[in-house]
Amino acid sequence: TARSFVEQSIPSIRNHCDTLPLHSSSTLITPATQFKIHIMVKLSLCSVALWVSAASAFSPTATQNNVATTQLSMTSSDTADSRRGFMAKAAGAATLATFGMVQEPEPAQAFGGKLNKVNAKLVSYGVPPIDKLPDGFSPLAEVWGRGRNRDPLLVSFVFPTDWIVTLPSQDVNGEDGTIQAGEYAKGDTATFFLYADPGKVDNLLEQPKDLFQTSLIKSISQKGNNVYQNFKVTKLTPKTVDGQDFMICDFKYELLTGAGFEVDRVGVASVTSVGSAVQVLWTASTRQRYKKTETQLRTIADSFRCYSGGLAASKIEYDLAMD
Repeated sequence: TARSFVEQSIPSIRNHCDTLPLHSSSTLITPATQFKIHIMVKLSLCSVALWVSAASAFSPTATQNNVATTQLSMTSSDTADSRRGFMAKAAGAATLATFGMVQEPEPAQAFGGKLNKVNAKLVSYGVPPIDKLPDGFSPLAEVWGRGRNRDPLLVSFVFPTDWIVTLPSQDVNGEDGTIQAGEYAKGDTATFFLYADPGKVDNLLEQPKDLFQTSLIKSISQKGNNVYQNFKVTKLTPKTVDGQDFMICDFKYELLTGAGFEVDRVGVASVTSVGSAVQVLWTASTRQRYKKTETQLRTIADSFRCYSGGLAASKIEYDLAMD
């Protein structure tokens, strides 16, 4: 029945909502609403479940001519995995739409203007512009570390035009969250991470594999060490662009979900070191989707650039004086 279907699917909805980037803010969401959104997502599980109950309408119904129903039909022979996959996508789409996080694709004529705007920002900071924008991609150049608790970095990369971008939140205590883009309902993401422990690493391309493996493990385990297992770096490819060293890292791991499932993830990351730390842009998809997304993920990782210095003017200053 529709009721039992919803009850079986609640853990999948809850787990999916737990993976949303609730500690960073979309360009469409003000920092002041971040905590409210976190609470509202949790409380909206019941609303999402009721919405999903409409899935019972997808079941086949007899017609005068016994014509088969559409491909959206779900029958009792659907496997549990199919239901979980459907619910993950539905919950992601419903939650993002509910809170206004979905950004509509830009019209084709807007792409050139956006590239010009991003390049103008890069040039204003004295760094090279993006030479060419791949088809189907949008450019990004944002300052990470505008809050009082972080040293600023200029981060740049390209991402698929239909992905959602989220940015760090800001308040009087500083900055929280990171720069991220993704198609979250499908599990495709690109996330910036700063690994401070090693400090500035010279001769990056001569470093042992352990440095890159540790950097990536830190990147994927920000919610705790119990969210992954069997992590492995499968390939390292050095590259140098405009005098800056990057290590392209292929990797894979198993994501441990809150609902007790194990999800195979495969990804590509770009690791560099500027300022006083190591910086990582890591991208990943589910193993099942990787054959389709690999080219996209590699394009994102290859486009990653990170710069330090000359960013003091980008800091946000709050008047903390007491009346």
